[in-house]
Amino acid sequence: MLGTFPTRIEDFMAWQWPQIEPYFQGLAARPLSADNVSQWLLDWTQLSDRIDETKTRLYVASTCHTSDKAIQERQEKYLTDVIPLVLLAEQQLKEKLLNSRLAPSEFEVPLRKMRAQAELYRQANLPLLTEVAKLIPEYDQIVGAQTVEWEGVQVPLKRLDPILLETDRSRRERAWRKMAERQIADRAAIVALWNRLLAARRQIAANAGLADYRAYRWREMLRFDYTPDDTKTYVQAVEAVVVPVMGRLAETRRRQLGLDTLRPWDIGVWGTGVDPLGRPPLKPFATIQELVSKAATIFQQLDPQLGGYFEIMRQEGLLDLSNREGKAPGAYSLNYMASRQPFIFGNSVGVADDVTMLMHEAGHCFHSFESAHLPYFQQRQEEQIPAEFAEVASLGMELLTLPYLAAEKGGFYSSADHARQQADHLIGMLGVWTVMAVREAFQHWVYDNPDAASDGMQCDAKWAELIERFSPAVDWTGLEAEKAAGWRSTAHILQSPFDNIEYAVAQLGAVQVWANAMHDPKGALARYRQALALGGSATLPQLYEAAGAKFAFDAETLRSAVTMIENKLAELEAQ
Repeated sequence: MLGTFPTRIEDFMAWQWPQIEPYFQGLAARPLSADNVSQWLLDWTQLSDRIDETKTRLYVASTCHTSDKAIQERQEKYLTDVIPLVLLAEQQLKEKLLNSRLAPSEFEVPLRKMRAQAELYRQANLPLLTEVAKLIPEYDQIVGAQTVEWEGVQVPLKRLDPILLETDRSRRERAWRKMAERQIADRAAIVALWNRLLAARRQIAANAGLADYRAYRWREMLRFDYTPDDTKTYVQAVEAVVVPVMGRLAETRRRQLGLDTLRPWDIGVWGTGVDPLGRPPLKPFATIQELVSKAATIFQQLDPQLGGYFEIMRQEGLLDLSNREGKAPGAYSLNYMASRQPFIFGNSVGVADDVTMLMHEAGHCFHSFESAHLPYFQQRQEEQIPAEFAEVASLGMELLTLPYLAAEKGGFYSSADHARQQADHLIGMLGVWTVMAVREAFQHWVYDNPDAASDGMQCDAKWAELIERFSPAVDWTGLEAEKAAGWRSTAHILQSPFDNIEYAVAQLGAVQVWANAMHDPKGALARYRQALALGGSATLPQLYEAAGAKFAFDAETLRSAVTMIENKLAELEAQ
């Protein structure tokens, strides 16, 4: 048994390596047998959970307060002084367990992942991995500081999102240009950061004896059930199946708006944007309190247990949803492993996407709650659960809650607005597939051509080429620099390469869960929850099967999902 830890996680967070190291030494020295391996894993879990939660809480603080130097320095110190030594100590424990040839009950899948991690490990990569971990927050700091003056007030770029949905085209254009101009102003800083990340990642792959960083990333992300070539098949499927549908929808939008061509401020990146019939933007809520309160009602109606989970988060202060200066962009949810509680980070400004964001991130949180019963951290740690299924939890929750967003059920929208919101959501799903195809194709090009990708101008040119290929309906005349800039404002490309395909394939899984729910709502939700409860203890195909879906990339599966969405859009149009 390990010694006792501080009762409060805040006290453990003050521990440095000299206080942590004896616990690893004790685990490494303990003889392993069939009788004690389960307790050994539980003890390792106690230690790992606290270290993981410390790292997570420091990251959360750094994204909530990007301009606070003390917070940034504390995170950097932990990443520099503690985490590399933790990785080294954990490698020793992994090798100890693998060499013992012991296989605890229901640990086969985690053991396979552990074996892959041990094989990938190189001590020479520890300083490089630390360097990458320290570079990633630099991107958040650059983007978090981006503000513009709008109507006499300096505001974060996110604050202009509602303007892009207004019917006044001149205001939309002015807001769009201000945002783009400010993003382009940071081009040199982001390209310099990109080159540092690219160089470090190339060396990490070389140290591991792999041909390129893509091969390293595939193993790092524990992708056993598909290959990079499968994702290239997905890109081709999107071009064949989804791009023509998006083209037809864009042409309808152009006619409805009465325009000769669609400019970027007339259609959003996901294929939606300003209402083409001239209706004012949807304003689902006025305050964060209203957003949270109505979300609580929705989850309670969907399933009382899920509603109970959300209420815990609400009461325990595990939601930071408001947009403010000095806060990193985007949204995420992370799990506090030792506390067995998740946290949601957002940047809500009162638009429909904010509601979708909360439904999405809540799906991740429900995944954390449902899998919290699993005894070992290797079964429930975020890195141990295939993201290709973790995103089914979140994207599936977006779709499962759609019927409950109507005001008559305590939600956000009138009957007419509810139909409109659902149509926008479904079109946005088609847009997700095209956007993810662009990002995936871009990253394959980067790691197929790392020398060329070290030149920011060539990256710009490749991105612009892909935008033309997958979004041909948008007129970028005179906006060539803006069209080429998109990769630099895509955090995933810089911070977590190749994780976009997870959203794409997971959306295929989520649509299948949604299809099941249309025929058997209770049964579909039960299967969804049962799959979440498996955490990382099952393979990716098994997780999909448990949820009532098929894990696939091919054009046929994609076409079936797209047809279902088109049929639903036609039904909503009739309403």
